Amino acid sequence: MVDKNRNKKNTDFFNKVYEVTKQIPYGKVTTYGHIAEAIGIKSSARTVGWALNGCGRDIPAHRVVNRVGALTGKFHFGDPEIMEALLVSEGVEFDQKGRVKLKDYLWIPPFYNKKKKKS
Repeated sequence: MVDKNRNKKNTDFFNKVYEVTKQIPYGKVTTYGHIAEAIGIKSSARTVGWALNGCGRDIPAHRVVNRVGALTGKFHFGDPEIMEALLVSEGVEFDQKGRVKLKDYLWIPPFYNKKKKKS
């Protein structure tokens, strides 16, 4: 039996992840954990990664890295070099260990607010 509430909850979570990810500025990155925290579920960093795994091309998933700047999602781009190439094309720099220099390129998303402001 399919739990419709669970499927809706997952869809809502994934859509929130996509909405936050779309806000990452060109030439910046954020972490799975920062996205999870922004949507109010700080302990769900792995689920953010899962959501980004199957997202469309309109979502800049290449701008999401792990907490130390490593490109842990690079294997989901078809070729493990694509994620780094996309970031380099945006001017993002890496350290000697191949991690994004977070002190220079980290963007922290605002807290996700599902309530719309009244006009």
